[in-house]
Amino acid sequence: MLQPIVRMPFFLFFVFSMLAVFSVAQAVTVDCGKNSVSVRWVDVNSQVDPSLLRLGDCPPSQVSVNPQGSEAVFYAEFLTCNIRRLVTTNEIRFETEITSPTLSKSTSFYYPVACVYERKEDWVPPLYGPLLFHTHGQGDLAFGMALMKDDFSDVATTTTFSLGSMIPIAASVAQQNHQPLILLLDECFASTTPELAPDSPVYPLITNKGCLVDSKNANSKFLPRNQLSEIRLSLQAFKFATGEDVYLHCRLVAWEPRDLDSGNKACQYDRTSSRWVLVDDPSQSSLCSCCDTNCQGRKKRGITADSTAVNSVLGPLVII
Repeated sequence: MLQPIVRMPFFLFFVFSMLAVFSVAQAVTVDCGKNSVSVRWVDVNSQVDPSLLRLGDCPPSQVSVNPQGSEAVFYAEFLTCNIRRLVTTNEIRFETEITSPTLSKSTSFYYPVACVYERKEDWVPPLYGPLLFHTHGQGDLAFGMALMKDDFSDVATTTTFSLGSMIPIAASVAQQNHQPLILLLDECFASTTPELAPDSPVYPLITNKGCLVDSKNANSKFLPRNQLSEIRLSLQAFKFATGEDVYLHCRLVAWEPRDLDSGNKACQYDRTSSRWVLVDDPSQSSLCSCCDTNCQGRKKRGITADSTAVNSVLGPLVII
């Protein structure tokens, strides 16, 4: 087995191993950056179609097949593509795997990938009390998220909710010298842990880049906006982990309001018409047609993900 080649401009410590059920001449190059990872997979005599490979749940960014062999190149920002974050006392670890469809024992493929960074002394877990979570600023943007009273007039005074009742949530982005942006919830999961780990139990609320999947079987819904920089969500209290502490893990994204696409949107399911609807402009609901499959958006030129997205945790709350 060829040893992986690692270039480490920001990388402090790297863990990489391989498990495969067939033996071929393969090489993997991994670049762990400050906020992303690049992986190059090369196989001289492969039994795997490189276009079928996945890094987490993302396909390759580039594929080539020629007489000299096959190649797949992946690029992913951390916490996308099902890249998991695990925080310990001394380190912050991002991990996922390269896999292929399990067609047979001779062609199945599994290759764990992990980037591990030293945890700085002033880094703290994203949890700042039971009522309000306010993320650190990104560039000239400051994101916030809170449990609210029923009328959204103020922050909630309780974190306990009865099963079936509605949980009001508001998220916002304060824009200082930035162009006007619309705030979106890219994904949200409920979990019993303040930090997501590979074995953390999760309940999906928003997935697939802005699809409120919980609206398909419950009364959860987005509420009409008062302003583009705020988004309001009314979640119906769910059975997941009743009686336990529950944390909501959400990814907040600020985006160009006139440039919504299938990867940057707010969609909910209208059970009356049995279709997905774009909350901010129902006439563009075709952007939501991928909510039952796989939504892929495009990157915004000139605006980095660092300056327009953050991950936040709200909780703990208790459902009884």
